[in-house]
This record gives sequence, structure tokens and C-alpha cells, in this order.
Amino acid sequence: MVMLGQQRLLLTGIATEDSIATATLRQALEFGAQVICTAFPRDLEGARAVVAGIDPSVEVLGLDLCDPAGVEACRASIVERLGGLDGALHAVAFAPARALAAPMSVAEPQDLELSFRTSVQSFSVLANLVADLAPPSGGAVVGLDFDGGGAFSVYNWMGVMKAALRELTTYLARDLGDRRVRVNLVAAGPLLTRAARHIPDFDVLLNAWATTAPLEWDAGDPSPVADAICFLLSPFARAITGEVLHVDGGFGAMAGPLPRG
Repeated sequence: MVMLGQQRLLLTGIATEDSIATATLRQALEFGAQVICTAFPRDLEGARAVVAGIDPSVEVLGLDLCDPAGVEACRASIVERLGGLDGALHAVAFAPARALAAPMSVAEPQDLELSFRTSVQSFSVLANLVADLAPPSGGAVVGLDFDGGGAFSVYNWMGVMKAALRELTTYLARDLGDRRVRVNLVAAGPLLTRAARHIPDFDVLLNAWATTAPLEWDAGDPSPVADAICFLLSPFARAITGEVLHVDGGFGAMAGPLPRG
């Protein structure tokens, strides 16, 4: 059995070669999925070039999940091209620089409102889109989390947004369970993506993983995260919902740095 054989998937957040969404596209096609990708409108041309280098037959649509008209246009395109959806990846997050830099009081209310709509509320929009377009057998939506074990010296308000995302996941799992739609997150370790480059002092996170994760963590390889996403989107995860799957080399399970021989 091919893990994603004939599954119809929507992968959001395609932007660059190094993104988790792009790695998931590669794996999903390898596992037999039919895929439509989306990119934030300003990233659309670059995203199309990235996707064309992987499979020119895969369509890339412009989509801002915070724009209701854009969501409805995307819905119509999905129905026209795929007839429905079996699952989707939410790879969408944003916070202005002031929301990522200490101290926490630096961020303005409008920064936080934009961060919440983009990074949290849009997950609900995507989950409900999947629920509306899924077959009677159900569907799945997967979002991207980051370690929630405590406060880092970087990340700041985005850490708060991820905490809200985790809580939202449990409520969406509750609400969409009777429609057989599963809602889960993958908590990835730090990866050298475009998003990471906008986090001040990102090397602090890399150093934390180097000293604490029991398994070697390769920040340049998003494929383990992509594999986990594909698993959660597949029928193999048919009884899993409301969960956070850590793909972080074991960092989140440790209480502190490990002795290195």
C-alpha cells in the first residue's frame, strides 16, 4: 500500500527550496498523492518556479488564508481540479520583527493581532476548508508547531502564538471529529528556512539542539519533518487527532543539556 496513494492534498506555504512545505511536496508525490500547492500572493512566482523544478504538473495557487475571498477562490479551484480534499498542510505563520525581539513589551497590539490571524486563526480556516471538501470517510489537517516546553531567549511572541495553535488544535479536533476530520501538529526542531532567518539570534536555538537533543539534529534537512507530516495526513494515522508529534531529535523530552563524550 502506498502511504498517500490517490490522496488529494493541499499544501500551503510553498515559498523556497528549503521550506518544510517544499520538502513535504517532494515526499507526498513520492508517496503517491495528488497535490495542489498554494503560496502567499507575493511569493507566487517564486513558488511556481520551485514547484516546477520538482513536478511541472503540480499547480500553485495564490492564497492568503486571512482573505475570505481568496479562500473561496481557492475552494472553487480545488473542486474543479481535484473534486475534493483528503488533507492539507498548514505551513503559514508570520510575526513582525518587533514581536520576535525582546522584551515582550516591544510588540504593538496591531503586530500581535496580525500574528494571531496569520499564525493561529488561519489554521481554523484551513481545517474547516478540509472538512467542507473531505469525502464521507474523512480527512486530515496538519499544522507546524515548535517546542512548547518553556521560554527560549529568542522567539518571544511567536512562542505564544504556537501555544495558542496547540490549544486550537484540541478544540478543532473536538469540533471536527464527528465529520471524521483529524487535526494534528508536528513540532519540528529548528530548521534553516526563510522563516528561521527572520528570527533574531536563531543560532541560540541551533546551539540548544546541539547540546540537548539525544539524536543528532540536522537543521539543513527538513525531510524527517516532511515524512511525519505525510504520515499524519495518511490513512495510517486514522485514529490520531488532537496530538502534537515531536520531530526534534528528542530535544523536547530532555530536561537539560547532555554530557557529550
